[in-house]
Amino acid sequence: MREQSKITVGGQAVLEGVMMRSPEYVAVAVRKPDGSIVLKRDAFQSWTKRHKILGWPFIRGGVILIESMIMGIKALNFSSTVAMEAEEESKSKKQNKTKKKPKKTGDITVILTMMLAFALGIGLFFYLPLIITDSTGVETGLAFNLVDGLIRLTFFLIYLFLISLWKDIRRVFEYHGAEHKSVFAFENKQPLTIEGVKSFTTHHPRCGTSFLLIVMLVSIMVFIPLGKPDNINERLIRLLFIPLIGGISYEIIRLSGSRFGKKIARVLVAPGLWLQRITTKEPDDSQLEVALVSLKAALDQDVGSQIQWIGSKDGK
Repeated sequence: MREQSKITVGGQAVLEGVMMRSPEYVAVAVRKPDGSIVLKRDAFQSWTKRHKILGWPFIRGGVILIESMIMGIKALNFSSTVAMEAEEESKSKKQNKTKKKPKKTGDITVILTMMLAFALGIGLFFYLPLIITDSTGVETGLAFNLVDGLIRLTFFLIYLFLISLWKDIRRVFEYHGAEHKSVFAFENKQPLTIEGVKSFTTHHPRCGTSFLLIVMLVSIMVFIPLGKPDNINERLIRLLFIPLIGGISYEIIRLSGSRFGKKIARVLVAPGLWLQRITTKEPDDSQLEVALVSLKAALDQDVGSQIQWIGSKDGK
């Protein structure tokens, strides 16, 4: 296994679990209602490693964003399948009937879900703010794009605040905190144990929440030179700049992650770290255990004998 300091890991919270990604594996660990942990691991190689051009600066950000969306939806589908199977198992025991496993979602479902999520995100956070800004009567390009950006950012913050009030989402945010603590412990070469990760903060500079916030801010700067869009075609043209916005935002996140603690980096990541007060919550020990199992599996470390593996341990 390669030297720890050269490995970049990251993850995502899912339903009662955590997905972790290393350069070689993507692992998802989920806590079942009976207290056991199920684990699934797949071999992984980023598109940016398979094709050199996709790894170029300002291109890799958009590629990694799409790649992360696909992996994230697959992880969410797996965690929801585990939850449904556990529910069916519980019902069958009570009714003394043979358990029927729910149908698992395939690649087509993942693609359709991703397309729907992307379309809704574009509509809510990019196109609708344009319509609202246009109705304000703002004429100058600079003022128009500043107002548009402010409305877009407001929508984003309200959205995060509202979903944080949902009990089930709060559980996801706790697993999000467990993910961050585990990654911090690994990056600081601390033992990957519950006690070893507890002292770390739940606010991480490379968090996806920080990335989305930076996307909102970068989009304002990118759209200002375009001026005020006067018709639907000029509004839709802005969508072509989303890969560029994602690319710039990713480079900012990389810079802040590699220089965390320095003055410039603190300025860059401060808004995202503040926002994580909403999107991460303090996890309990059982949630930390799930995050650690997922991280160890992604790093090809021993996860113990009590874990229920789904599929092959080699991820193939």
